[in-house]
Amino acid sequence: MVREIIRLSTERREQLLDITPEVRAVVEHSGLRDGLVSVYAQGATAAVMIQENWDESVQTDVVELLRKLIPRGVWRHDAQDGNGDAHLKAGLVGPSETIPLIEGRLGLSRWQNIFFCEFDGPRTDRRVVCTLLGEAPVLMRADRAHGGAGLS
Repeated sequence: MVREIIRLSTERREQLLDITPEVRAVVEHSGLRDGLVSVYAQGATAAVMIQENWDESVQTDVVELLRKLIPRGVWRHDAQDGNGDAHLKAGLVGPSETIPLIEGRLGLSRWQNIFFCEFDGPRTDRRVVCTLLGEAPVLMRADRAHGGAGLS
């Protein structure tokens, strides 16, 4: 198992931030070939979504749809800290996604990217837990079995 925390900051109250390059970097550094990648947003007003990244219109459409479905300022929780809608949006989208790891690469299609969804920004310290479960190449497993001395 490999686990890394991806740290980021957001610039707007609501935005989708493409974190695919950061997740790919974790995968590349892991040495794992096949398995699963879990991407989990820490925070009750954030989420993770797999969506198209060809142009920003899809991301804008997602934010606008959620604004229409869950408007700001009408929820009981707003009386406490004004972000009732952010909690509901995060709950609806969900905190995590699981992506297959196939031959050392994310099993995303050509048009899929991984997005951190901010619903209560801007924030200077957002965290995404990236956990990889899988198998290393045969050479790496054999190397570990021999105490790191390599194969002879």
